[in-house]
Amino acid sequence: MSETRNPWHALLAMVVGFFMILLDMTIVAVANPAIMEELNAEISSVIWVTSAYLLTYAVPLLITGRLGDRFGPKNLYLVGLTVFTAASLWCGLSGTIGMLIAARAAQGIGAALMTPQTMSVITRTFAPDRRGAAMGLWGGVAGLATLVGPILGGVLVDSLGWEWIFFVNVPVGIIAFALAVWLVPSLPTNRHRFDIPGVVLSAVGMFLLVFGIQEGNTRDWDGLIWAMIGGGLIVLAFFIWNQARNTGEPLVPLGLFKDRNFAFSNLAIAAMGAAVTSLMVPAYFYLQAVRELTPTRSALVFAPMAIATGFLAPVIGKFSDRLHPRVVPTIGFTLFAAAVFSFAVVMTPDSSLVWFMVAGVVAGLANACIWAPLASTATHNLPVQQAGAGAGIYNTTRQVGSVLGSAAISALISARIAAAGLGGGPAAEGMGGPVPEFVRDKFSTALAESILLPAAVLLIGVVASALFVRHDRSASGAGTAPKEAEPAGSTA
Repeated sequence: MSETRNPWHALLAMVVGFFMILLDMTIVAVANPAIMEELNAEISSVIWVTSAYLLTYAVPLLITGRLGDRFGPKNLYLVGLTVFTAASLWCGLSGTIGMLIAARAAQGIGAALMTPQTMSVITRTFAPDRRGAAMGLWGGVAGLATLVGPILGGVLVDSLGWEWIFFVNVPVGIIAFALAVWLVPSLPTNRHRFDIPGVVLSAVGMFLLVFGIQEGNTRDWDGLIWAMIGGGLIVLAFFIWNQARNTGEPLVPLGLFKDRNFAFSNLAIAAMGAAVTSLMVPAYFYLQAVRELTPTRSALVFAPMAIATGFLAPVIGKFSDRLHPRVVPTIGFTLFAAAVFSFAVVMTPDSSLVWFMVAGVVAGLANACIWAPLASTATHNLPVQQAGAGAGIYNTTRQVGSVLGSAAISALISARIAAAGLGGGPAAEGMGGPVPEFVRDKFSTALAESILLPAAVLLIGVVASALFVRHDRSASGAGTAPKEAEPAGSTA
């Protein structure tokens, strides 16, 4: 069949859905004020519109990656896409904040079913030494979606209403479903024995950890929160012990971490997830509350960053195959950290936004150097029969990093605002519109100090990437596609 001879057709079909689910991680941020007003909701409830999605997305990823190995990545992808698209319609039709939160939770489950399958298909259909260009497209989509979300969200909210950030998923989901049915091959499955204790332990541990981190700032990090986080860590430690003793088929094959590059790729992608999530919160507070930009205009300030990532990621992903694995991502993390430090310098009430956008272009180049080469390095030596497990682990660490970054930046912003003596004023609300002129200097300083957190976290990525070693040429992770398969047109 032609789609098995040219795996680019399958990849192009799947990244449509992949783009959509990552878009929904960030698109809601600029719609929160409109949702609060129309659904008469408290800010603590509206936060859960995003938190519910992240929670149900992150928790099942280890399991859904393994399900793809057993039942086929195409089948799991189509089921997840159906759930996600139906839940998007439910979100748009929601008349109460409780219904919207429930619909977002269903969306997260659909996203969790889909995400590992995209990486699994790449791993199983592209040979390891040709995987960089494929991961370039995949990584470009991942980076672009997280940046485009607020831009598209601002345009839709300003022009059509908050419901349309969800309604727009319905026709896209239908198109993505048709493309996947047509172009994605039904790959061979492996008859796995499901590790039921591992499934239960991982789900309970991840839920306690992620829920505790998400709710920590809301509950002022009280005893219950620390009990949940501690309990989650204990359960996950027991899960790892259980996996190490499992002589059958563990949910997480710990042997994968014997591959140094896979282990450090997971550390690096966790840092990347934390940095991207924590960067956007103070940046948008600055642009809207200090510089008084509308949601659309503030999102457009990041347009150069998104464009640079989208255009450069496939190109960099392709040529990174020819270099030592550490070169490109180490440069990327270094540039990204420098760009975020630059954001902190220019975040003053009267600075030129041109410099903010210039730093954004550098950050976009850095993103292009990170997403694709990192994913390619992580999957290079994966055995084909464990492609889903490896993809599940990689995406789980990215999501946990995102949740950690979100919780940490919220706590840090609150602390810096309080330290600046603004705890009782409009600045403490963050979402309350432009801050009064007499506190803008202090508020800008607090946000600039907060944005140093993602810059510091990116240094973890620099160290992890610098520790990569050359790929094992005898790796068993070769894909099934013929080596002459090439990307069509400009997608390379």
